[in-house]
Amino acid sequence: HDLIFWRDVKKTGFVFGTTLIMLLSLAAFSVISVVSYLILALLSVTISFRIYKSVIQAVQKSEEGHPFKAYLDVDITLSSEAFHNYMNAAMVHINRALKLIIRLFLVEDLVDSLKLAVFMWLMTYVGAVFNGITLLILAELLVFSVPIVYEKYKDPSKTPRNRQKKGRITTWKPEMQQLLKHHLIVIMSLLVL
Repeated sequence: HDLIFWRDVKKTGFVFGTTLIMLLSLAAFSVISVVSYLILALLSVTISFRIYKSVIQAVQKSEEGHPFKAYLDVDITLSSEAFHNYMNAAMVHINRALKLIIRLFLVEDLVDSLKLAVFMWLMTYVGAVFNGITLLILAELLVFSVPIVYEKYKDPSKTPRNRQKKGRITTWKPEMQQLLKHHLIVIMSLLVL
């Protein structure tokens, strides 16, 4: 939430810039080329830093050791319990998606299946105009720009505090807040993927 509202400008700028560059790179080059260039860039930075530190240690005759020693000693193993917890959480979503797919394609409810057919038919027209990467780039631009513009220029009379004064609403229900947070997390994870 803080990321898309630009609360920490450095962190948001880094995430926005890297994902936008990554999507633009994928629009111009193949996935294999982009991944290879990213790995080469990372290796060139780490190897250059290691050589720089080795030269500094030789000139100053110090015994600092390996510059990445603290990171090499970090335990990054995933415990079987944590792995099972992640898999159980993923299985809930996978099972729900499989049930929905079966329900739609085997026409349990005719109206829902027809809605999917109409939506997919409309998506063929969208696909004729845009490719997937272009839609992802547009979605990222919207996610990182619309909330901050809305927050900056929103009408103060439409805030929950002012509505409460007029008697329109009293408070947000906790279930609604949780639902909105869940949808925001799902949308952000889809954009990152």
